[in-house]
Amino acid sequence: MNLKTTDAGLQAGCSAAQDTKGHVMPSVLAPGAHSIAVDGIDQHYHVSGAGPYCIVHAGGPGIEASYLRLPLLEENLTMVYLDPIGTGSSGHLATHPHGYSVNRFSEQLLAFIDAAGIPDPYLLGHSHGAFVVLEAALKRSGGLAGLILYAGAAYTGGTFMTDASAEIAAFVARHAGTTEAEAVERAWASIPSIRTDAAYTAAMRDLLPAYVSDFRRWPDSLETLQRRLRATLLVGDGQAFDVRDRLATLQVPALVVTGTDDFILGPRHAALLADLLPRAQLRIFEQSGHLAHIEQARAFAEAVLRFTGSPGRALPGV
Repeated sequence: MNLKTTDAGLQAGCSAAQDTKGHVMPSVLAPGAHSIAVDGIDQHYHVSGAGPYCIVHAGGPGIEASYLRLPLLEENLTMVYLDPIGTGSSGHLATHPHGYSVNRFSEQLLAFIDAAGIPDPYLLGHSHGAFVVLEAALKRSGGLAGLILYAGAAYTGGTFMTDASAEIAAFVARHAGTTEAEAVERAWASIPSIRTDAAYTAAMRDLLPAYVSDFRRWPDSLETLQRRLRATLLVGDGQAFDVRDRLATLQVPALVVTGTDDFILGPRHAALLADLLPRAQLRIFEQSGHLAHIEQARAFAEAVLRFTGSPGRALPGV
């Protein structure tokens, strides 16, 4: 594999770092921003924290990793945040913007684990990233410590999008007359006609109030997310995600989490996923929507750390 890092301090000749058990880590897993060429595509990622490895796959598809930064977990885990291929600072497929299926993302994730030499990682996937993580584990469960399936599902067929549209309509009705409701309604209606990265980014920013339990509780956090969020329009294979008939064989421990008010991947999807997985735990965050790691940051971190068996130091108040 062709390896390179973007940190000047990690150039050839520098000594490797060590993890919390004193094991030598390759320089590509030292703290900081890195890039590895995986099958000819630059895979960008950021490493932070100390402890067992946890690879984080962002959602979207097409959302770069910064929105999913988890500083409370970095106290006890080595967090490896991926910019999914086609997204952020990672490279593009030759067929860009086409070809970004769950299957392709999962192959990239497994190849990245091999290229970086990450031993026994946990995989944390959010939203579309949860589909990717689940597909990767179904392809190769050996060597995985566990899965954190955050706002995921076992399938997206049938009435999935119709149900999501009904939830958006309910949000607009509840908040009629607000600028947020108007922006959410306009952005949701625009999705089928979006053709550019700029339009996709604008729509995702405008939809954010619907992705939390109560946007009025999070004015500063939402403003920051809206300002920083960058999205790339990616096209998959047009196939609905459905792994319901494959989950009974997956023996990897799993933590399934979502928020009560998640309009698109909420408790109904989480409960089915947890029921179909042989070794799953289910946690529902009662005051959260699609972004529990922001809305209930401490409770989210505590749930993940209990699952990984890495309680470490007491978490600071948030």
